[in-house]
Amino acid sequence: MRRNHFIGLAVVVFGFALLAVLSPGAAQVSLPGLPAANAPADGDERPLADADAAARYTSLLDDLDLPGLFADNGLINWLSPLAGILVGLIIGRAAAFIFRWIGQRLEARGWKRQRRVVEGLSGPLTLLLITLGFQIGLTNFAMSKPLGEFLPKVMLLAYSVAVIWYVANLVIVVEMAMERIRGKTQSALDRQLVPMIGRSLRVVVFVLGALFIAQTVFNQNIGAWLAGLGIVGLGVSLAAQDSIKNFFGSITILMDRPFVIGERIVYAGFDGIVEEIGFRSTKVRTLVGHVVTIPNSLIASEAVENIGRRPTIRRIMNVTITYDTPREKIAEAVEILRRILAEEGIREPIHPVISGDELFPRVYFNDYNADSLNLFVIYWYAPPAWWDYMDHAQRLNLRIFEEFEKAGIEFAFPTQTLYLAGDAKRKLIVEMLGRDLP
Repeated sequence: MRRNHFIGLAVVVFGFALLAVLSPGAAQVSLPGLPAANAPADGDERPLADADAAARYTSLLDDLDLPGLFADNGLINWLSPLAGILVGLIIGRAAAFIFRWIGQRLEARGWKRQRRVVEGLSGPLTLLLITLGFQIGLTNFAMSKPLGEFLPKVMLLAYSVAVIWYVANLVIVVEMAMERIRGKTQSALDRQLVPMIGRSLRVVVFVLGALFIAQTVFNQNIGAWLAGLGIVGLGVSLAAQDSIKNFFGSITILMDRPFVIGERIVYAGFDGIVEEIGFRSTKVRTLVGHVVTIPNSLIASEAVENIGRRPTIRRIMNVTITYDTPREKIAEAVEILRRILAEEGIREPIHPVISGDELFPRVYFNDYNADSLNLFVIYWYAPPAWWDYMDHAQRLNLRIFEEFEKAGIEFAFPTQTLYLAGDAKRKLIVEMLGRDLP
């Protein structure tokens, strides 16, 4: 709260300084002995603009009529504004104490955002009450016409600052709502985006408030300001279009959530774990340990395969046996595979239920390869924990090897068989062409 009070006081002081410069009363005064603004002095060849500038920045003290102020106002008139400020400060501090007490009660009930709404009133209300007390104290205060035109603008400035201050304090309610949503995710982008959105909203509030004050209090034409800001924004956007693309790409990743930190993805041939999601790029550590930095604009516009969100790990296994395996042994091999997949310790993780349907392992004698008979095996492992899956695959492979060895079924591998003359098992019959020729 003290920091907010300091910010509000700094804004008020800046407003007073700006008001003193831009007030029409301060720009219409000429110094005694100064030549007319549209007539240059004798022998002075400086442009008329110098005389206009000198008149524009003349001190406001000449318009205050200090001798008249002291002559027309008694001690009571001078003490009334000070008393009004003091009373407003006391009431404001008392109200702040009450608001804090109410805020603590609200938080005790779990209403943290409502507490921020109430406590956010403390500083702005104090400023508003001080201004109101000062305004009431000036009711019977005699002053010159320029000062009488100047002080209402000061009051309007203070009231406007109080309202802007309170609206800026309400931004924290938005931040708390976003923090609640971020607590459900593990994205580093969310951790960076929530504070940035809060700061951006405060900047928007202050900019809109400054434009309102410039138009309402200072009677400035903000249309030219907005046009200038538009031109500046266009130049900045053209110069930093790649950065802007990456920024909006990060927003797309945040809203669409194609992946989060810790998930394994495949993008443009890079297979790895997402380590960081920033405003400009996403960092992926590949399976070989390298870090790949990918601009967010590319990720947002191209296909990304999210391996980390697969419900299961599908395994397709081709068990090959030799061509000289008898038909009965082929059927036995299929039954052995089905029996092993149904064994306790093997079957539990490979019968997952996806969308209400149970996925069963499948085994078929499906193909004749060039050098083997192919037994097709497919199953789905869940949950998709990679190293648990690898341990399960190893146990399954060992059981298949063990059972095939007992059954006398040989595994096939790429080979070429050569039949040689004189082989007792495979006799080679060679016929000479043209043996009956004379």
